[in-house]
Amino acid sequence: MTGEGLDPDRARAARDVARMHPAMVALVLGVPTVAAVGLVWWLLGPGTAVLMVLAAVIFGGGSLLRKRRKH
Repeated sequence: MTGEGLDPDRARAARDVARMHPAMVALVLGVPTVAAVGLVWWLLGPGTAVLMVLAAVIFGGGSLLRKRRKH
């Protein structure tokens, strides 16, 4: 890998797949998140898992908003 990132054709293809199959994208992104929260819940308790979810929502939402403001 040269480290130049995705070429425009592949980026466009990935965007088109995400637009045509949003449920598949949500599933692919959601399953590892649910597994991580379940593991934290089991190992550290429900309070820590709830804090982890809140932090992910806050930081993830902030990241999305920041990206949208740049464009």
